[in-house]
Amino acid sequence: MATYRQVQTSFWQDGFVLDLTPEEKYFFLYLMTNSKTTQCGIYELPKRIIETETGYNRETVDKLLNRFVEYGKVAYNETTKEIMMLNWLKHNRINSPKVKACITKELKGVKHKPFVEVFQALCKEYGYGIDTVSIDYGEEKEKEQEQEQEEEQEQEAGAGAGASSALDDLPDKTIPQKPDPVTFYMNNITAAIPPIIVQDIDQWIVKGHFDEPEEIIIEALRETILNGTKSWKYTTKILIGWADQGLRTLQQVQAAIAEHARSKASNKGKYTRGQSTGMSEADKAYLDNLRGGQAPQDDPSYDPAQDHELQKLMGQLQGKGTE
Repeated sequence: MATYRQVQTSFWQDGFVLDLTPEEKYFFLYLMTNSKTTQCGIYELPKRIIETETGYNRETVDKLLNRFVEYGKVAYNETTKEIMMLNWLKHNRINSPKVKACITKELKGVKHKPFVEVFQALCKEYGYGIDTVSIDYGEEKEKEQEQEQEEEQEQEAGAGAGASSALDDLPDKTIPQKPDPVTFYMNNITAAIPPIIVQDIDQWIVKGHFDEPEEIIIEALRETILNGTKSWKYTTKILIGWADQGLRTLQQVQAAIAEHARSKASNKGKYTRGQSTGMSEADKAYLDNLRGGQAPQDDPSYDPAQDHELQKLMGQLQGKGTE
């Protein structure tokens, strides 16, 4: 918890700030200086606290918070009620050993781990000592897995020797971890994942279009890579296509992909994933519907919020969900 925060005088001449309304300037200052802020720029901030400290009602808080998410200045996780100031490292240097030690401790307490991964990527981008300002993320996950496994084994032992265990089907007797699309993205596309894509992934998880959102997002990322691109726009169009078809589980998605493979194999005797030349009209229609057309080139600066075509598709999909 901060005792005080400094605001540079150049804040008032910043091009972004100059275009803000008085209400937005007040809210932006609040996000940078409230009592919950931390050295790493990631902190828990329930909306109820924002209401109490700013005097705004919930509707206004939601409106302003969503606006700054769209501006690309913050990311907010509804489940953990944590906020990340995306430009915090840009304006708050962390060269001091004491500051680094403080940040390392703070990162261990962050509940929404994708925020930690983005923070580490930003440290590399700004040239900070990532080996010093880091947490052993893999070791932490391993400890959690071991603890869960011990609890599961205790429950199975209490149920009696004759009880069947769900772990019997797993060769290594380990408890599967919930898949993380952000980690998959960083491992298979780029470690420097743009914060706006982390926010977009979070939105897909909470929107309710899928029953298994994390698994389906990862499947869409796989399809994107297999089709020769790393564009998040392409992945988003795949997700829109699946949601529009009413595919809610990973099994349904994989069945749709397999059905297309069988259809192509029966027509040509061979299915080549992602091949765009010599395709039948049915194949072209399928890809247009499922993946939104030809795969675009990878663009690391791509911002889904600024893609008017994509936002139109999302609006149409959202409209179907409320009918």
